[in-house]
Amino acid sequence: MPTAAFNKFNAFVKDCAEKKHDLSADTLKIMLTNTAPVATNSVKTDITEISAGGGYTAGGTQATLSSSAQASGTYKLVLNDVLFTGSGGGFGPFQYAVLYNDTAASDNLIGWWDYGSAVTVAAAATFNVDLSAANGVLQIT
Repeated sequence: MPTAAFNKFNAFVKDCAEKKHDLSADTLKIMLTNTAPVATNSVKTDITEISAGGGYTAGGTQATLSSSAQASGTYKLVLNDVLFTGSGGGFGPFQYAVLYNDTAASDNLIGWWDYGSAVTVAAAATFNVDLSAANGVLQIT
């Protein structure tokens, strides 16, 4: 599965300015959907998540922090890859992985990845959301 490009939700910029995110401390999660997100979505309830089961947990999986740092005026957020593992009959289909802030009261959205076509994860198979350690999930300048 190729690495997908990160797409930012428009509201993320305002949410950062209004202190809704502490990217170094909040619980960030990745959930899966088969409905295309749009840049104007702002909170988790704007997204139609795939059904739980077959190894997929409602709300998705936590993306753990690797580093959160600023250098020369550029902030970079690095998260560890998130691995989803199928069980039973597996799960899917989905085409999009959505990053959101589970600590924020409204589960504010951050961004998403489009994998180009629907993916189904069979029992014992895995799907890795590859979060670039070199470039970070996102950079703010």
